[in-house]
Amino acid sequence: MEEVGHLCDVFTAHAGSPLNPYPLLDKAVCNVIVSLIYAHRLEYGDPDFIKMLKVLKENMGENIGLFPEVLNTFPILLHIPGLADKVFPGQKTFLTIVDKLVTEHKRTWNPDQPPQDLTDAFLAEVEKAKGNPESSFYGANLHLVVLGLLGAATVTTSITLSWALLLMILHPDVQCQVQQEIDEVIGHVWLPEMADQVRMPFTNAVIHEVQRFADIIPMTLPHRTSCDIEVRGFLIPKRMTLISNLSSLLKDETVWEKPLCFHLEHFLDAQGHFVKHEAFMPFSAGCRSCLGEPLARMELFLFFTCLLQRFSFSVPDGQPLPSDYGIYTMPVTPAPYQLCAVVH
Repeated sequence: MEEVGHLCDVFTAHAGSPLNPYPLLDKAVCNVIVSLIYAHRLEYGDPDFIKMLKVLKENMGENIGLFPEVLNTFPILLHIPGLADKVFPGQKTFLTIVDKLVTEHKRTWNPDQPPQDLTDAFLAEVEKAKGNPESSFYGANLHLVVLGLLGAATVTTSITLSWALLLMILHPDVQCQVQQEIDEVIGHVWLPEMADQVRMPFTNAVIHEVQRFADIIPMTLPHRTSCDIEVRGFLIPKRMTLISNLSSLLKDETVWEKPLCFHLEHFLDAQGHFVKHEAFMPFSAGCRSCLGEPLARMELFLFFTCLLQRFSFSVPDGQPLPSDYGIYTMPVTPAPYQLCAVVH
């Protein structure tokens, strides 16, 4: 909620002017993770912060293409000196930035004080694990944990919020209904909190339909079976690599009335009550589903409702309506667009 306040301040400063919301959403969501890792936030104009986000996006793009696929298929090639740095230069740069943050944190870390953040807790476990060669608590792994958290938890949520604002300016009637529900349930004196979600079926349906329609992660990352297993008569051998097709669920014509359209009735019954289908699995499912799902759900609800409580969003005067077609990268992003935020 602290970060929501900073984000709203920036939108207020640009009120009425055409604005690309994605960079601001990116910084706000990333700061939530940064505060969990380092117990403080970064200023939106901080050059190191801007560089970190830039490298993070480039790093994600490096994982797509011929050479990354070859190295994923034949990881033994990574032992060739210098090859990994040439194919994945962004990862090396990003780890350098993370190393700087961790080094600064170590200088101020007091092992006698209760941990203030994830880095403190991890460093305490490193101390406990000294002399244990099988422990996963060691310096290099801390860097990879931070890299994973920042990579997985920042871009996906900020892209989903970017889709949400895009769909609100394309469907102003839906935006008005969300704001009406916010007025009735929360008002303008109090800030939204997670307890409000159960009393806001329409807003909840909008957020779920944004996730379903945007379908930003069409396929999961590769997973490998640890033993032979039979699924519905099919034998899947041990060490087989599997990639789940999440789009086949989110766009299933046998489940959704209008799978290719933004259609709120997918999550609302005739009485306006929220209904969730089993096929709604944007975070995947099972014991390898997204670890950050609870945090992402909180961020999506709180950022979205706070922004709609404070602002009305529209297409800038003189600009054509943006497209609701995504750019097929990983994750799937909306085509670049601008909006105007007016204090509501």
